[in-house]
Formats: sequence, C-alpha cells, structure tokens
Amino acid sequence: MTTEQTQSADNGKTVAIISYLTWIGWIIAFILHNNKKTSFGAFHLRQSGLIMIIFLILSLLSRVLAKSPSATILGLLFGLISIGLLVLAIMGIIRAANGNTKPLPIIGDYAQKLLAGLQ
Repeated sequence: MTTEQTQSADNGKTVAIISYLTWIGWIIAFILHNNKKTSFGAFHLRQSGLIMIIFLILSLLSRVLAKSPSATILGLLFGLISIGLLVLAIMGIIRAANGNTKPLPIIGDYAQKLLAGLQ
C-alpha cells in the first residue's frame, strides 16, 4: 500500500466505522464523507449502505406480512437473514478498523456495483 493509500484509509476510517452503526450512523458517516471524501470511506459507505437497504426491505416486508398465515416461517427466515446482516456489519466494522477494503462475503461486490454512484 502506498503512502497516499494509507493516508486515504486513515482519513476515511471514522466514516467507514460509523457507517455500519445503524441507519443513523450511516447518515452521519455520509455527511462526514461529503465534507472530506476518501475512496476508503466511499467503499465502506457502499458496503454498509447495501446492508441498511436490505435490512429496511426486510423490516417493511415483515410488517406487511405479519398477519399472513405463514408469518411464523417468514419471521424465522427474516430473523436468520437479520442475524446474517449483523454478522456482515460486524465484519465490516472490523475491516474498516483495520484499513481493509476487501468486499464483504455475498453482498460486497454487488454493493460496489449497485451503489457505484456513491463516491
């Protein structure tokens, strides 16, 4: 890693870590990132952003489908997916703290493509 890349990662670490701490943390990180943009911060904003989008969709679906006959099975499935999202967020925090830009499993590459406009 070059000096410029190291400096960029150090400058974006706060944004990167905060972005994984709920949707409020993501919004705060986004505002901080807009004040001082780094490729490291943008990378983690995209990763955590997709986690937040998936969680929001799951939350909305669970509320809409709560009264359906298969609510118990869906609730279990949504619960398992939510646990998986929590694990991905923890992995993201650890990677951000270590200055790592390795994409998260399953969603990482997709997040970079889907949210590529976030720079």
